[in-house]
This record gives sequence, C-alpha cells and structure tokens, in this order.
Amino acid sequence: MKNLVAPLALTLLSAASIAAPSADVRLQGAGATFPNPLYQRWVSEFQKTNPTVKIDYQSIGSGGGIKAITEKTVHFAGSDAPLNKKELTALGETNVVQIPTCAGAVVPAYNLPDVKEAINFTGEILADIYAGKISKWNDARIAEVNPGVKLPEMAITPAWRSDGSGTTYVFTNFLATQSEAFKGSIGAGKQVQWPMGQGGKGNEGVAAAVQGTTGAVGYIELNYALANKISFGAVRNKAGKFIKASNESVSAAGAGAAASLQGSVLAANIWNQPGDNAYPIASFTYMIFHKDINTAKNADEAKALLDFLTWCINDGQKVAATMDYAPLDPAVKAKVEEALKTASFKAK
Repeated sequence: MKNLVAPLALTLLSAASIAAPSADVRLQGAGATFPNPLYQRWVSEFQKTNPTVKIDYQSIGSGGGIKAITEKTVHFAGSDAPLNKKELTALGETNVVQIPTCAGAVVPAYNLPDVKEAINFTGEILADIYAGKISKWNDARIAEVNPGVKLPEMAITPAWRSDGSGTTYVFTNFLATQSEAFKGSIGAGKQVQWPMGQGGKGNEGVAAAVQGTTGAVGYIELNYALANKISFGAVRNKAGKFIKASNESVSAAGAGAAASLQGSVLAANIWNQPGDNAYPIASFTYMIFHKDINTAKNADEAKALLDFLTWCINDGQKVAATMDYAPLDPAVKAKVEEALKTASFKAK
C-alpha cells in the first residue's frame, strides 16, 4: 500500500526524545493472550531506555482485560476483539481510546506425528470439525482438499479456549462467514458453547492441549504455533487459494483497513478479505485505555503510559516483524497517532 502518512505538526515524538518521568512509576496492563509474547518483549525493550518505568502485562484473556479496564484496576487492556456497544457504554463512549497495535493470525494447529505435509483446511471443514460433523482425519472432505496426503483413520479432538477470548472471537467470526449452520448453532463471540472437545485457558492452554493429544486440532495464534513447533495448516481464502499464515499474508489482509478507522475508537475486521495472498483468519489486536487517563495516580504515570504506547507503534513495530506479528500499515499507524493525541490527564 502507498505510504499515506502525511507530515503532522503535532506528530508524536519517539520515546527516545521524550524525557523520562521524574520518579519510578508502575503501569499495569492485562488482557489478550494473542499478543502476549510480543507485549512482554515490548516491555523489556522499552524499559532498557526507560528504566524508571516498570510495566507489568498479565496474559488473562481479552474478556478479563476489558473487565479490568472497565473497573479501572489497570492502566491499559489488551483485546483481540474490538469493544462492542455494551462494553463501550460501560467504559463511557466518549472516554475511550482503542488502538490496533499490530496484526496477527489464528491458525489451525494439529498433532499428527506421522503426517509430514502441511494440511489444507477450508472454513467449512473447520466449522464442521468444531460442530462435531467431521470426526475422523481421513474424512472424505478433508482428503479431497489434501490430494496425495495419507491421512490417518484417527479421531479428531477439537481444542478450544475455555476463557473469554479475542482469539475465539476472531476464529468464530471467520467460521460464521463460512457456514450458516455454524453461525446458527454455535455462533460467534469471545466465548461460545462448544459441543465437544477439550478446553484450555489462553493460547498457552490450547497449544498445550494440542501438543498433549494425538489427533487434536486447535486454534491458536501463529506465534504460539511457531514458538512451540506445532504443525499448522493452510486455509482457503476468499479468492479460493490455500494460504499459510505469515507476516506478508496477514499484512495483505489488513492493507485495506485504514479507510474504515475513524476517531479515537479504532476498529476494523480483517478476516475473510479479498486478495490472492490474503490469509483469511487474520485480525488486528488492540490496546484500550481511558481517554482521560483516570487510572493514573499522577501526571508521571499518564505520561509514562503515552510514552510506552508511542514507542509501541514506532520502534515496537520493528520488533513485531521479527516475532511473526504483522506490523501496522503506514496508513493505519497514522490513524493510531491521531487517536493517541486525544488522550489527556486532568484535561492536560
């Protein structure tokens, strides 16, 4: 995409050019497990040049993060699902900033030790696996999209998130675009009633369930699959191509999102996007905080929060690219910068 970032008189300064707070401050964040490996690395890298700022991010799931920011027990929350109307109302619609921090992929990871080829999936097949309609790996429908692959006559154990989860939100929303039956029976949301299989808390729990169960398939964030060396498949996209998740294929899915991002509550769905190279189960992940930073005890805390978020969308994007998260498109980054400039502390 063409770089649409225009010079701005009030462009946010890089963290390196902003003076550190006058005393040690502590920031608390909590929420999505999807970006947790990246956020932990961001905290570590940011603190190297900002040693007076201590940041703790707890990977408790998107639902837990939104609950915590609503109750003002954290300075910022992570969520893979954008705030819905009810959540916005609870937070105060005019007092929220929600920004995408990067994009990622949800992948169908599986445990089939004797299958060396990457397995192809369609949305319809995944929907029927999770609905219990496809129960064996050598089912004719799976075999049809995997010519030449010797699939075992083995039971499929679907693994899923047991907690409120943005990863579940992304996965189920994609499946709902692929199967009317899935949409009508299981539906889409941060937490749904799965009819069968094995639950796990967090991406970590689902990854462990897949690793520990031969024949399992589970939906996890790409980084967890790569870090744990778990096999994952390609998924047929809107253009009919079987695409594996990568920074490039996720960026292709998010390239057209900038035009739909408006105001301080930025949100866009990027699953099932057109384009030959677009990976279909892709999503932004978000950070959420109060526009009037009323979770901060003092101006130093408020300033430290904005310094950290500013660093994340600038220097942090280079780190994201090394960790299998797709960096923000330049046009999306420009919208994030505008949203950050709406924040204040006691009207300053």
